[in-house]
Amino acid sequence: MSEEDRTTTRAWVLQPDIRSDPERRDPEPALEEAVALAAALPGLDIIGAEVVRIARPEPATLLGSGKVEELAARLSADEIDLVLIDGPLSPVQQRNLERAWDLKILDRTGLILEVFSERAATREGVLQVEMAALSYQRSRLVRAWTHLERQRGGYGFVGGPGETQLEADRRNIDDQLTRLRRQLEKVAKTRGLHRQARAKVPYPVVALVGYTNAGKSTLFNRLTGAGVRAEDMLFATLDPTMRRVVLPGGLEIILSDTVGFVSNLPTELVAAFRATLEEVLVADLVLHVRDISHPETEEQAADVATILESLGVSAETPMIEIWNKIARLDAEARQAVLARAERKEDVIALSALSGEGLEPLLAHMGEKLSGPRRAMRLELAFADGKRRAWLHEQDVVEAEHETETGWAIDVFWSMRQERLFQDL
Repeated sequence: MSEEDRTTTRAWVLQPDIRSDPERRDPEPALEEAVALAAALPGLDIIGAEVVRIARPEPATLLGSGKVEELAARLSADEIDLVLIDGPLSPVQQRNLERAWDLKILDRTGLILEVFSERAATREGVLQVEMAALSYQRSRLVRAWTHLERQRGGYGFVGGPGETQLEADRRNIDDQLTRLRRQLEKVAKTRGLHRQARAKVPYPVVALVGYTNAGKSTLFNRLTGAGVRAEDMLFATLDPTMRRVVLPGGLEIILSDTVGFVSNLPTELVAAFRATLEEVLVADLVLHVRDISHPETEEQAADVATILESLGVSAETPMIEIWNKIARLDAEARQAVLARAERKEDVIALSALSGEGLEPLLAHMGEKLSGPRRAMRLELAFADGKRRAWLHEQDVVEAEHETETGWAIDVFWSMRQERLFQDL
């Protein structure tokens, strides 16, 4: 088959099962996720996928020499163009395997970056992915190009070898990273101004978080009536979306759908998407959406918790855990999940696709956002007319009367309203 006849890239997925890894997980679900990640890229034809057992990783090639030779013959026979290795590869391992198999190789980080670059739709998303990709490429620069050394300075008698191509490439990447950081800082500043504007409006912010493909966008669409892309595909949406939602009790909120998380999310991506994920940091309530039908739902929940902690999300931030996709369970498993959810605090089992369980969720959201209320007397000066008007807009004033210097106002409010008032 000639290169001209090919319309797709023939790919093979390898899942390293490293026996010596103390944090090793079941390789079969991990392989399924890796194939799903690869399927999220257009133009890839997944020819095959397999788990490769590794007693101890080889520093030079990850796999043993015998396995490298065996795979070389199979990959050549199947005319494979690209191998996706679902795990971390050092620059040296990647280079050596590419030489041994004479094809392109992507590790897990490279694959996720490719998916993110395909999905980014807004200017901010594109900048974030580009920044993450450059950070990753910088770590891939290996000393394989010493023949491209070039002389800088001197006249051939005193000046020794000057800047190498490796150093020039690294400097070029650093310059681009600096430029991107400045552009992202402007984006973050604009986002901060928008956040300040929202703080003046009495709308709590509710952030949806969860493992990718847990059903966040489907739930977002169900709650808001929005048309956010929701497919059975990893990272179907990247850019955050916000909509106003009115809860049954009349409380208005801003609902934010964020990028999905995944195990071993590249640190470059966490750093690059920090500006976007700041919406989670300032949220008044976090909805953690879980695919309760997934065989590794507990491990996925632990991955999300780890990323939230790395982002700096406070443990005091109210959170509701949503056990989604109960419609995928058989009758017995479904009944067991519903019974477990009933016994747990701040857990709601539902199906975002069918809408089952949404009413209890909305009611619980209202309770969490309202929170306990307490009475307090405030003394405001006549010059504080704006703050007095805000209190009346919030409908928290129980009584008020004028004093010699202003107003004495009795309020009955939640801790959130008190915090917003203090920030005015």
